[in-house]
Amino acid sequence: MGNLIKAEFRKTLSLHTWWVLLIPLVLVAFWLTFVWGKITNDFADFIGSSDAREVAGAVGLDASKLPVGLLAFAHGVNIAQLIPGLFGVFALAGEYRSKTITTTFLTAPNRITALTAKMLTYVAWGAIYGVVSFGVSAVAVMASVDSGRWPSAGQWLAALGGTILAAVLVTLFGIGFGAVLRSVPLAVVLFLVWFLIIENVLVIALWGPADVLGGILPNGTANGIVGGIAADAFGINTLNLPGGVDHWSQLGLQLAAGAPGVISWWASALIFFAWTMLFFGLGWAGNQKRDIT
Repeated sequence: MGNLIKAEFRKTLSLHTWWVLLIPLVLVAFWLTFVWGKITNDFADFIGSSDAREVAGAVGLDASKLPVGLLAFAHGVNIAQLIPGLFGVFALAGEYRSKTITTTFLTAPNRITALTAKMLTYVAWGAIYGVVSFGVSAVAVMASVDSGRWPSAGQWLAALGGTILAAVLVTLFGIGFGAVLRSVPLAVVLFLVWFLIIENVLVIALWGPADVLGGILPNGTANGIVGGIAADAFGINTLNLPGGVDHWSQLGLQLAAGAPGVISWWASALIFFAWTMLFFGLGWAGNQKRDIT
């Protein structure tokens, strides 16, 4: 297994994909966090003074002292985590396109061992992308938000853990998604269209009759890991919402955390883990007897 993992790392390092994707990761994480930090630096003006006072009262803080840097951070890393997802898409679907999958399977004792080695390798890559995303977004928060509104030390640590966890799971989700479709262009287009457009439209359009969608669909639950940490800090997740905040203000508040409909960070992590295992399992099963010639 150790030799197979080394081979997977050599394979990924020999290609330009890993560092090429780091460029948009850094740009997206920094600039989205920076812009959102500028917007949310005055939280009372952003969401309305009455809602700000309601939230501040719920967490025992003055509205001007709320850690809005955490909201900006969540937005930046939630969009940036699509990059390791795309990296995961290339992991198996890319090998089918380049025909290197034949060598991968033939040089391993069996396909289960080969796919396990690939999974472990991309867990490490996902963690690397998560650490980079955290670091870049943290710098952007410090550059755009007043120091009195930065996250606390405990919130920074929670954000670090959540960012790494989300990046790892999205990477594995991308592997499974690409393995099921086997076509890199198709998988990339569907992945981006669903995560950036379709699901967001569904969540907002159906907010009244079905506001639970944001807490159970793939994009919402992936965003809800880090977004849920921000929502928990402000007491604005679905399980812990200040009583004076109305239904539509809830949408605005949770959009501010980058996770509309979020139940809690741990619930989002568990549900997205289930989505990840579903697609990873389908991809795993589909590749056990698939023709590689």
